[in-house]
Amino acid sequence: MGKNKAVFVCKECGYESNRWLGKCPSCGAWNSFVEYNEKKKGKGNGGFKFDVSTPPTPLDKIDFKSVKRFETKIGEFDRVLGGGIVPGAVILIGGEPGIGKSTLLLQVSYKLAKMGSRVLYSTSEESLQQISLRANRLNAVSGDILLSSEYSVNKIIKYAEDVKPGVLIVDSIQTIYDEDTDAQQGSVTGIKACTSKLIRFAKATNTPVFVVGHVTKGGIVAGPKILEHMVDAVIYLEGDGNRGYRILRNAKNRYGSTDEIGLFEMHSDGLREVNDPTEIFLTRETESISGSVLTVTIEGSRPLLLEIQAIAAETKYGVPQRSVNGPEYKRVTTLIAVLEKRLHLFLGNQDIFLNVVGGLKIRDPGIDAAILMAIYSSYSSKVIRKDTVFIGEVGLGGELRAVEGMKRRADEAIRFGIKNIVIPYYIKENIESSKAKIMKCKNVSSIMEYLRDV
Repeated sequence: MGKNKAVFVCKECGYESNRWLGKCPSCGAWNSFVEYNEKKKGKGNGGFKFDVSTPPTPLDKIDFKSVKRFETKIGEFDRVLGGGIVPGAVILIGGEPGIGKSTLLLQVSYKLAKMGSRVLYSTSEESLQQISLRANRLNAVSGDILLSSEYSVNKIIKYAEDVKPGVLIVDSIQTIYDEDTDAQQGSVTGIKACTSKLIRFAKATNTPVFVVGHVTKGGIVAGPKILEHMVDAVIYLEGDGNRGYRILRNAKNRYGSTDEIGLFEMHSDGLREVNDPTEIFLTRETESISGSVLTVTIEGSRPLLLEIQAIAAETKYGVPQRSVNGPEYKRVTTLIAVLEKRLHLFLGNQDIFLNVVGGLKIRDPGIDAAILMAIYSSYSSKVIRKDTVFIGEVGLGGELRAVEGMKRRADEAIRFGIKNIVIPYYIKENIESSKAKIMKCKNVSSIMEYLRDV
């Protein structure tokens, strides 16, 4: 009989090591490693009857056309999943407590039930009465939504085998356990074992499975990192608990784009789709103020008009503060250095605060020019008109570079009545309009020259 294998796992991100580490090399957390003993697995499947193995099959003989997505009729949700739910897919949905994960899944369940699909909703975090109360509040009560309060993954799968649902929902993966292992609920071994069984059930029966996951303080799904590799899609529901807007973001999708986002607004009767994103990402102030600049980003297939706000104020402390909400912090500090070097500004005595209206997290270099101009506008008290947008990546030399989808960005700006569009000088696409002035700039210095004329 072999000895159990000892493995040390980071409680914050799930990173595994064969020895204890003081600092996690993955997420940087200190004293986060705990020891688990993994039992060596014997031969066979431990009595689990669902087998998804197949003999070698020629690729050109596989009928992929028979696999069809089915929509939930919640447009923003379907958009994030790539056009709908793929049969047999296992989808992990994460988010902070109270952000609306269970609410969203109940609404999805109700939409599917209205179309004649039976949904099995298994919860190990709430009682059936609590789920029923929420469903009544959301007006999402249907006889085709079957509720179960269960902690055993084997029993959950047995229930699903009996009722044959169109969709199975498990809330949550951290609170269920596998009776075939000695692992505790939420442990690395337990999460892997439960997820593996749910995946095998989904593939063998062609039943889509939604799995709810808790997130760490770093905003990633708690548990072993392999959990995200095992499932077919990982989506996060994000938002500020003090604000009504929610953003559904795709972090992984084997069946579609990973760049799509869905926009919702939380109301007393649940989440509602946001048809006009400008409601979230633009302020309603009509008067132009310093430090406020417009730009256009692209999330998946959707161009979004955004407002970047910045404040640069003389610091009262020895070391100036840098606070960033939305863009990458390191990217913003790089742009501050470009401002100092290329425009000869001294920002070493300035506290700088930067925010994207609506709280959207952005990794798009196409908003560089807007970030730079927002900081400059606040520092110099130069007001930039509300009918002007800045699009383009800023290099270390201060040059303005083209980014993906320049024409789509410009078209979106024109659609919202923007009159002045600042873009890089060298672009492949032909951008012309009778409704807006297109200003091509080679670098940040030429942008400054343009600002003198507006």
